[in-house]
Amino acid sequence: STLSSSSAASDVYKRQDSRISQYPAVEAVMMEYLRSFNAKDVESWSKTMLFPHIRIASGEIVLYPTASDLASKIDLHQFAQENNWSRSEWKTLDVIQASPEKVHVKVEFTRYDKTGEPYVSYNSLYILQREKTGYWGIRARSSFAP
Repeated sequence: STLSSSSAASDVYKRQDSRISQYPAVEAVMMEYLRSFNAKDVESWSKTMLFPHIRIASGEIVLYPTASDLASKIDLHQFAQENNWSRSEWKTLDVIQASPEKVHVKVEFTRYDKTGEPYVSYNSLYILQREKTGYWGIRARSSFAP
């Protein structure tokens, strides 16, 4: 799987370069996260996350104990309708801290409406962890997005 890489884990800690391309396993997770989010595919989207999963936003801390719990609470089609949203795009993915087991990614993303026009950008922090199996996933997201 592109989301696991035990060899990449040992390299992560040694690198000082903040470009996400220097962390291929982490980059793969972030790219799949956005691809599946844009496809409104909650099942694939949840596979980029580790559970329990935490989201900090809008003055709240939301804990999703399992992937099925997340899927039962998030409807990306409804999100698209309510926000006149068609897709999002990463503007910035910078690794700001890294160890062999955990990586902090400073994120900026932009949301686009159904006409293809950007209408809002937000900053976030994504925390990715490497499981004992070598699988990388997003453990937590702290976002200024509502």
